[in-house]
This record gives sequence, C-alpha cells and structure tokens, in this order.
Amino acid sequence: MKVVVIGAVAAGPKVASRIMRLRPDAQVTVLERNEHISFAGCGLPYYVSGAVKEQKDLMSTPAGVKRDPTFFEKVKNVRVLTRTEAVHVDRQTKRVRVRNLQTGAESDLEYDYLVFATGASPIRPPLPGLDLANVFTLHSIPDADAVRQRVDSGMVHHAVVIGGGLIGVETAESLRERGCHVTLVEMMDQILWPLDWEMAKLVEQHMAANGVDVLTSTKVLAFHGAQGAVTRVETTSGDIPADLVVLGVGVKPNVELAVNAGLELGRTGAIRVDSHLRTSDPAIYALGDCAETVHLVTGEPCYAPLGSTANKQGRVAANNICGIEDVFPGVLGSTVCRVFQFTVARTGLTEKAARAAGYEVISVLVPGPDKPHYMPGANPIILKLVVDVKTRRLIGAQGVGMGEADKRIDAAAVAITAGMTVDQVAKLDLCYAPPFSPAMDNLITAADVARNKLDGRVPFVSPMEVHAKLQKGEDIVLLDVRSPAEYETVRLPNSTLIPLGALRGRVNELPRDKEIIAFCAVSLRGYEAALILKAAGLERVRVLDGGVAAWPYEKVMGKK
Repeated sequence: MKVVVIGAVAAGPKVASRIMRLRPDAQVTVLERNEHISFAGCGLPYYVSGAVKEQKDLMSTPAGVKRDPTFFEKVKNVRVLTRTEAVHVDRQTKRVRVRNLQTGAESDLEYDYLVFATGASPIRPPLPGLDLANVFTLHSIPDADAVRQRVDSGMVHHAVVIGGGLIGVETAESLRERGCHVTLVEMMDQILWPLDWEMAKLVEQHMAANGVDVLTSTKVLAFHGAQGAVTRVETTSGDIPADLVVLGVGVKPNVELAVNAGLELGRTGAIRVDSHLRTSDPAIYALGDCAETVHLVTGEPCYAPLGSTANKQGRVAANNICGIEDVFPGVLGSTVCRVFQFTVARTGLTEKAARAAGYEVISVLVPGPDKPHYMPGANPIILKLVVDVKTRRLIGAQGVGMGEADKRIDAAAVAITAGMTVDQVAKLDLCYAPPFSPAMDNLITAADVARNKLDGRVPFVSPMEVHAKLQKGEDIVLLDVRSPAEYETVRLPNSTLIPLGALRGRVNELPRDKEIIAFCAVSLRGYEAALILKAAGLERVRVLDGGVAAWPYEKVMGKK
C-alpha cells in the first residue's frame, strides 16, 4: 500500500506514523515544502519569550531526540522529503507531481491513498508598507527566529501586535516579558473573539494592568518606515511607534492544490470531508488546518485550525486508510491560552454565537476561588455558562482568571459532548480535596446558579444590561451588600452600601418604586439580599451577574 502525505507539521506526521504502526508493510512518503517538520507551532510565542530556550526543543521528542527526516526514517520507517513541493495531483492515474525546491527537478509519486495535510497560511492584509523590514508573522520556525533575533538585538523598544486572537495575545505577552513596550491593535470591539465581550474585556483589563496598550475597534491603515524598515503604524486611533510588528490576524486554509485537483471545498472555504475525513475523492483524505469540520453543538460546518484537532484527525484518517473504521465527530472549539498569569479557556458556543444560531439561552457569570479561600495558592476564576432554555442543556462555557479555569472548561467540554443538562452537571461527582478545589466545585456552583436562573428563583441581570441602564440615565439603585472594608477598597460608581447583615433592619431605606440591583463581590450575598428584599415585599429586585469581580467597566478604587 502506497500512501503519500502532503504536509509534515502536525497532522501529516501523525497519520504517517499511525499507518506504519498498523501496516508495517506500507510505503509512506511525506512531502514538506519547508525545512522544519513536526514542530510545535503553538510553542512559538514561548520560544520568542525565552521560556522555550532552544529551537530544537520545539522539534524534539520527550526523550530529546530531534524529529527530522532521519528520525522518521530510522524510527518510523517513513520517508520524509523536505524542501519538496507537491505541484499537481492526477486523480485518474493516482500520481502526485513533486518538485525539489533546491534543484528544481520534478518527478512523480504513485499513491493508493493521498492525504492532504497542507495546513494554513497566515493572513497578510494588503496594506501599504507591508513589505517593510521587521514586519513579521509568527507561523513557522524561521518566523520565530526572525522575531527573537530582532528582540535579542536590543533595538526593539516599541512592538506592535496586529490582531487580538490567541496568537496575538500570546505574542503580546511574550514581547512584554522581553521588556518591549507593546501595543495590541484589534479591529473588532474586543480581543479574543472566541469569548463573549464581557469575558474578553476582563482579559483586556488584565493585559493593560501588565503594561500592554490594547486598542480595540481600531483598524490598521498603513505601515511607514525609514531606510526600508518599519518605524510606525498608522491606525484609525492615531500613529503608533514601531521597531517591530507582528501580524496575528488569522490564517486561511491551504487549498490551492486541492482545488486544482478538483476536490470540493466546504462552506468555510476549507476542504470538505466526511466523518471519516475522506474528501470528495474516496482515495484522498484531508485533515488538520486545511480541512473543514463540524461543530458538535450546532451540527454545522466550521473551521477550527488547532494542533490538538490535527493530531486526533491524523489517527482517525490512518485507521480508515488501514481498514479500521473510525470517525471524527467534530469539535467544540475548545481552546485555552495563558495571558500574564491569567488562564483563558472556552468550549462550545458563546452566548452571542448561540443566539445567532437561533438558540434561546440564558447565561450566568460565577466568580469564585479555584480552591477553598483558606488554602495557600487559592486564586479567583470567573466562569460563564451558556444554557439552552428549551432543553436546559449546557452548550457553552468560558473561564478566565488567575486560578485553574482550564480543568473546569475541560469538564464542561465533556458535559456538552454528552448532551448533559445543567441539572446533571450540578450533580457531577467531581474530585474534592482542599488543595485542589472547593467542596462545591466552581463548575457545579455555576450549574446551580444556572438552574436558579432557569427556574426564576430571582431575576438576574448581566453587567452589560446594567451598564446600558446607567448610560440611558435610568433611575436604579445599585445595592452593594458587602462589608464597609470591601466597599472602600473597590466599588461600582454611584452604588449604595448596606451590608448584608444589616439589610433586614434597613429595608425601609430602600425605595419601593425603583428597580434595585443587588450584588456583592461575586453576587452570592447579592442573591441572598434579593431573597430578603423579596420577602419584605419589594418586587423590582434583580441580582447582578458576577458581582464586582465580573464587572467589566470602570470601578472606583480607594476611599471616598
């Protein structure tokens, strides 16, 4: 059995290695137009920062052996041809025309099965000055080397990162850790579009607190330079000095070869595949960043270029090629990144995406420590759950904060995949011991809050709704039921303080003809306050989702 694999970064090496484990008699040839293969692309920002010390660490096995063509030949019995480009696929004769990029010589490779693992390319927007020196992307080993060498030169005082996605925020952190003054420019009204706005805003505020200037709703107009090198970036918010620019505005699937071969593309512009990862030609498979997949909640096609997805798909494609039926069901878009000690994670649908897809949803914001407050190392996280009102199913989750949000989002991903309701999630038998989690894990608490909201125990209101009311000048009461010490440290503008312990005796101080929005640090006491006020006959009472901790707008700091 002859298999030709085009692409040797993530999906390609995985499918090739798996085939040789299942079929040692197979002949597998992997083509890669670049020099470096099987490298950790997601580790590039950490190579720039110096957390990853050497280039070889991105291409080595856990035992320290470099994954190069010799390694694949000796250990995997896979032939890898670097600096070799596939230029044409003849589906009728099952041949791939390849070109040696060093010599220009061309030859044909026969195949029984062909695998497209051609990946994606970074988007380079057609802007004036784009070709100036020191304007980089961060997609390959040479990219990372170029950025790191420029920073190592000591000539980078001002760095500008274009794009507020995962690569953008990770690169901004890396450059800031190297001592650069960093400005992050994002054309949308938020960074990290896989999050809902209020969660992304909390991350943005955290980046600002760590010295990154974040400009949202800002478009780049041009790059300007002197002596052929970039010196400033022109934007709709003004000019920004720049000794280095990194573009992180997204990627596009590499599909040109597939299109020329007559393969069908999906609605997302990536190669269309079935659940077995077969293309419109049953002898050709596609996987990784060049292939379309399916969202597990909506069932709709989606594009999810992630190394984790590519590796899982590599195994599925190899199994099918070797006669072991296997399927790749789809993804939830689960992602995680670190942003200056913040863990930022999400899975499933955002509230915005769920509403756009036609779901009637409720959402909850639930802050809390990731371990009992009395334990050393306890850190706060904020979870947001998105729940389908009709079925009570959990369909999305997000988590940000200094604590361990990732394991809660991983558990949520399992629950969403299993189609669990928040009633079931609230009773999950999760591990508990004080060094690891509260007795009521953050995810369980968030599920219970969602149940209260679904059952109409007390009306909740989101920070965005409250802010809109304030902007419109509505006469509402922001009732803070924390302690005076907490209030003097940080508070919401124009809020009224009545500590929870004093509330029953001071109910008459509150107007009965105005809407009262109760809250505390995380709105647990705010919820209890709302119950007290309801019992006292006040009807227009709501609870602020997430309390002070999840308030993404301006806060007042210090004593009055």
